[in-house]
Amino acid sequence: MLDPFPPAVTPRLIIGCGNLLRGDDGVGPVLIRHLLERGLPAGTRVVDGGTAGMEVGFAMRGAQSVILIDACCTGSAPGTIFRVPGERVEQLPPLTGLHQHAFRWDNALAFARWLLKDEYPKSIQVYLIEAGSLDPGMALTEPVTRAMWQVIDLLLAEEQPMP
Repeated sequence: MLDPFPPAVTPRLIIGCGNLLRGDDGVGPVLIRHLLERGLPAGTRVVDGGTAGMEVGFAMRGAQSVILIDACCTGSAPGTIFRVPGERVEQLPPLTGLHQHAFRWDNALAFARWLLKDEYPKSIQVYLIEAGSLDPGMALTEPVTRAMWQVIDLLLAEEQPMP
């Protein structure tokens, strides 16, 4: 049967997640916009994942390698960058009280592994940037902005999908 929604096949997919209305939580979507302005390496596609976890899972279909960027709150210094293999942060959501708005990107990774099976990307890396402020309506803080540019430079320096 012909697939009515064929995947957008790409060697590397970069997904920026977060809420643009909550300060540093918007680092993922802001990063995606800056990547588009600077130009993407060949074989790279980007997606603004925003706060829509379910769509993140579907967006990964057809990608060989996925890089996901989001803010985090671990108690570390604002702007600290963590690079974590995707399988370490995959997490199925609790089935009680599950609804679309509570479905996050870590849930989407576990969901996509189940849904996509053999089409699940061979490599998933997550860059988390420690937030300094999640206040509504605020711009990115200076430490998070600096960290975002460091991650952009890392992503643009790579010619091939990450192992």
